[in-house]
Amino acid sequence: MAGFFRAHEHGVDVFVRLTPRSSRDAIEGVAAGADERSHLNARVRAVPEKGAANAALEKLLGPVLGVARGDVSVVAGGTSRLKMVRVMGDPALLVRRLEELAGQGGSG
Repeated sequence: MAGFFRAHEHGVDVFVRLTPRSSRDAIEGVAAGADERSHLNARVRAVPEKGAANAALEKLLGPVLGVARGDVSVVAGGTSRLKMVRVMGDPALLVRRLEELAGQGGSG
């Protein structure tokens, strides 16, 4: 399912729907919301206080996409479930990994 990320010169921006206070940290594939826009579903155990859930999301996405945690940052939607996460790195490689992730239906 395309449309849950956007490549740019320095990496990709990924649209994520984050569920905090989950029983586990996991990526659960790609889905479309009520507005029909696609997003990556993610769950983290962290609570949505003082940026803990956003930090957990950044920590979760780094290894999944093969980049350092410092190359992943929430750039929009800091206090919302719907977020935009910027991942710095080789755009072609990141796009390939995101497409694989979408095709797998997630990993955790």
